[in-house]
Amino acid sequence: MTNYGLVVPTYQPILDAGRTAPELVDAAVAAEEFGLDSVWVGDTLARAPLDALTMLSAFAARTSRVMLGTSALLPALRNPLLTANQLLSIDLLSGGRLTVAVGAGFAGRSEPEFAFAGVSWERRRARLDDIVALWRAVWSGATSFHGSVLHHDSLPSFPAPARPGGPPVWLAAYTPGALERVGRLYDGWLPYPPDPADYGSGLARIRSLATRPVTPALFATVLVEDDPARGQALLEEYSERNYGRPASFVQRIQMQVTGSAAEVAARLREYEGVEHFLLRIASTEPKVFDEQLPRLAEVVHLLRS
Repeated sequence: MTNYGLVVPTYQPILDAGRTAPELVDAAVAAEEFGLDSVWVGDTLARAPLDALTMLSAFAARTSRVMLGTSALLPALRNPLLTANQLLSIDLLSGGRLTVAVGAGFAGRSEPEFAFAGVSWERRRARLDDIVALWRAVWSGATSFHGSVLHHDSLPSFPAPARPGGPPVWLAAYTPGALERVGRLYDGWLPYPPDPADYGSGLARIRSLATRPVTPALFATVLVEDDPARGQALLEEYSERNYGRPASFVQRIQMQVTGSAAEVAARLREYEGVEHFLLRIASTEPKVFDEQLPRLAEVVHLLRS
């Protein structure tokens, strides 16, 4: 069964446009009411965001069915043990509905965030793998941890998680090294390649190397618009506001699509093997976002039919 989720925007552009934090919680509730399977929030220090874990706590209190997730958390920016406790608390508050997608940062963009947090950019991937292993250790009741970067002769004791071993942890990355690490160390894979063939070859590589079950997911930016010219214009506006780059540049790196509901659904179907789609609406305008949410639900209905 394929699942479909909404990425709720929590960064400065939509707040500057007049959206409030409680209204973003309302968006998560609306996604559940529209029949989506999950709601997700991003994580950064670069664009004055609302805190991802605080928002997920609010989502947990207002929803009852949808999976809650990060898309993707940057664990290096936080104290690993405190984060383990926060994630465990959200998972318990939500009745075991949390999934944690994590990343090591994006070269050329994330270095300032690591500097803000006082964390070295070097060995960031090894640090990420250690942090995730440390989380799993404390969630499983370990009393010490020694990785390649992190070392703890003693560990705090936390409550038992909602699920044995704690929440599933996915890796948001696409590099050749990441494909090997996904199948060895993580529970899921969350890339956003613009070419479905690249997704397919990456997934095949993961499966050929995997030593554990892996959930294949996809992060996709979508805009449901029947007028092609308006759709392209809105994608251009979104790319400039969100990344400071033209859409043509962004679309060489990540999956973006606009068109009618049927056209968007057809484009998503090209990504074979996906078990969980994370759908981000390509707008930082509250009015457009609100108009798009039922149209996104229409896309999901078509994909399920």
